[in-house]
Amino acid sequence: MMRAEILATGDEIRTGALVDSNSAYIAELLEQSGIEVTRHHAVGDDLVALVAIFREISARADAVVVTGGLGPTPDDLSATAAAQAAGVELALDQRALEDIGAFFNRRGRSMSESNRKQAYIPKGAVCLYNAHGTAPGFEMKLGQCTFFFLPGVPFEMKVMFETQVLPRLRTLIGTENQFRLARVVSTFGLPESVVGERMAGIETCFPDVKVGWRAKFPEIQVKLYLNARDQAQGKKILGDAVLWAVQRLQPNVFSTQERTLSAEVGELLKQRGATLALAESCTGGLVSNWITNTAGSSDYFLFSAVVYSNESKVRVLGVSEETLAKQGAVDEETARQMAQGARRVAGATYGLATTGIAGPGGGSAEKPVGTICIGLATPEGSKSLRFALSFGQRQMNKQLFAMMALDFLRRYLTEKV
Repeated sequence: MMRAEILATGDEIRTGALVDSNSAYIAELLEQSGIEVTRHHAVGDDLVALVAIFREISARADAVVVTGGLGPTPDDLSATAAAQAAGVELALDQRALEDIGAFFNRRGRSMSESNRKQAYIPKGAVCLYNAHGTAPGFEMKLGQCTFFFLPGVPFEMKVMFETQVLPRLRTLIGTENQFRLARVVSTFGLPESVVGERMAGIETCFPDVKVGWRAKFPEIQVKLYLNARDQAQGKKILGDAVLWAVQRLQPNVFSTQERTLSAEVGELLKQRGATLALAESCTGGLVSNWITNTAGSSDYFLFSAVVYSNESKVRVLGVSEETLAKQGAVDEETARQMAQGARRVAGATYGLATTGIAGPGGGSAEKPVGTICIGLATPEGSKSLRFALSFGQRQMNKQLFAMMALDFLRRYLTEKV
């Protein structure tokens, strides 16, 4: 299997001032293409350090993808470092220069002398032209290792990586290509330790399948990987492994298609021709935000009300003043009436409501921080649940509350509650 490494350059990456999302994106696509990513690197704007790391990597890797350092400023050193590592001079690529000039002309601006620097690449390298920016990339060999240099701007990098780098890498792999297949089983409501316990034994049943875990609060993702020369056979094995995992993790599995819980709920609503209205207090519109992050949510999402005060709960949703006086805002009956009100006001199939104590203050012995009441109104009637599960931080509690509400609806729609 081809071994690849990824190198992100720039002081902003090295110091953590900028999150390196490029490397994660590149690694995922390389792995999907059957290329094993063995190491990630981050090096600042230091010519000596860059030359050294290029030479070091070239001695062990088959391929390297380098991002950043191709701009017009003095601290953009990737091309210079690559040339020094290879022992060659920089040479002007005339087409790259023309492309840069055309880029500025389309915007009614003149190209500065500093931008001309970007058209110089190591002698003998193959230019990777950039249709969306001023920084061309390039491909070059150091020893037996093939380097691909790409700009650090994520949009430009992604287009160039997918259209120019991946095809070249697949050619290098040739007939010995292995398919790197992966599936994700997304769960909610189980701690990571329990998920691990329930997955014990999968390596015996599916010895070629590797298992990875990702705690993406507040969900736990189980990632299943398989390298296969026969893609169809590999998909069959991996599909069987997914079914094995789902059987052991139910009813906490909400997706095997890498969909968010909100998108999964939306799909269930669409399948039923149903609509949804939301009434949120403690989650402050978070559930509504998640729902509307899915394209096409207008097909099923009708209404959202953030009713933080008791007055708004009464005036907008028709919650009983007597209930609020006797039971309080954080109560199963209040949540149930909020859901009923949202459903009635919107004329929706379902109404879903949240009311709780996200913290850090506001709790009591009877209703501690982390208390959440969820109401669900349906054509068959209404119901509510109460939980007390605090993660100590307000934002984490809000995320947990929102997921719990959506999962309550998911389970109802799939007849799991």
